[in-house]
This record gives sequence, structure tokens and C-alpha cells, in this order.
Amino acid sequence: MIARGESRDDRRPLASIEDVAGYLGVPVATLYRWRSRREGPPGFRIGRHVRYRWADVETWVAEQLQAEQAAAGEVRRLTSITPAVRRARG
Repeated sequence: MIARGESRDDRRPLASIEDVAGYLGVPVATLYRWRSRREGPPGFRIGRHVRYRWADVETWVAEQLQAEQAAAGEVRRLTSITPAVRRARG
């Protein structure tokens, strides 16, 4: 089934677990571990093979980047408050 606004030429082949591991630069075993913990990019089985849609992998990577940036922003915010708190207590 083709999504609305999508042509057959726009679709990419599904990625294997080896493809995604190479793309992310992590061992295949890491992807299997993430799958068992439901932590990594969403994948699915076709028969006995794990496959990924590239769009799902790219969305997951973007979410990881946003989470990392938000965490870094929170750390910067907290470290900028700390000296003021120390002065107030001093």
C-alpha cells in the first residue's frame, strides 16, 4: 500500500539490522539489545528477519539529538544557577 502523496519511486528499500548498525556506528548486538529493551529505533520482523524503515531510523536519530540538546541545555541552566546559589548561601 502506498501512502497518500507517495509514489513507488519515492520508497526506499527496508533496512536490515546490519544496515542500521552500520549507519549508526554501533555493533549489531547493540541493536538487538536495544530491541529487547525497546530503546532503539523501531523495527519489526518479516519472517525471521528484523527490518527497519529508514524514515523511522532517521526520526529516532532526530529524537535522540533533541533529547541530548535538551539535557545539555538543562545542565547549562543548572550550572549557571549554581554560582548564584552559592553566593546567596555564602
